[in-house]
Amino acid sequence: MIKCICIDDEPLSLEMMGEFIRKVPFLQFVTACKNALEAYQVLDNEVIDLIFVDIEMPEINGIQFVQSLKQKPFIIFSTAYKKYALDGFELDVIDYLVKPFSFDRFYKSVMKVKEAHNLINSSTPAILKQLPPDYIFVNSDYSLVKVNIPEIAYIEGLKDYIKIYLSANSKPIITRMSMKSMEERLDLLGFKRVHKSFIVNLSKISSIKKTRLTIEETELFIGDNYKVPLYKSLGLEIADEE
Repeated sequence: MIKCICIDDEPLSLEMMGEFIRKVPFLQFVTACKNALEAYQVLDNEVIDLIFVDIEMPEINGIQFVQSLKQKPFIIFSTAYKKYALDGFELDVIDYLVKPFSFDRFYKSVMKVKEAHNLINSSTPAILKQLPPDYIFVNSDYSLVKVNIPEIAYIEGLKDYIKIYLSANSKPIITRMSMKSMEERLDLLGFKRVHKSFIVNLSKISSIKKTRLTIEETELFIGDNYKVPLYKSLGLEIADEE
């Protein structure tokens, strides 16, 4: 199945697109988004294969949205204006639907996606297909804040909230999220939970000594239940005296 979302600020267009998607057996309709910010939240929690996106939208238009994606799923533009066709070509989108379009035209477009999707799936190692995007959007100070995952030094849990440190001495980004959900999100991206209160970027560790590790001169505790998995992830053996 090809998981897809549609983004459009026009309710009627979203409704029609949802109906078209549900008619196609190999498409799985995940949700409809009224703007790019809603779509960012979906992409933060779901692996999406295909995005139908309008171009002329307030705040962040469709072109800006696609340009902001580091890892792009298949993109199909849907717009009432033919003048954006060149932009679609330059952004390497798979097709360009001019409103109003028929179901027949829609189906031809998604068949292109199916062919490309099958080709990629037949040649891409399974582990790579599972990798999520290398960024997340989190709610902080009444805004959606983009966090580039490789820049995270460590994460500290605090009841129903987490603190995301981009460097050990920086002011943390505080957001309402569980440590478990963040641990699952970062599992394949070089992070490891080392304590009930800490998740660390393995590449940022500068030293390990008994029950503590150091990231940029900041010491973090290693929980007893996390020591063996941590050492194994780093390819290390626990010394007898430890």
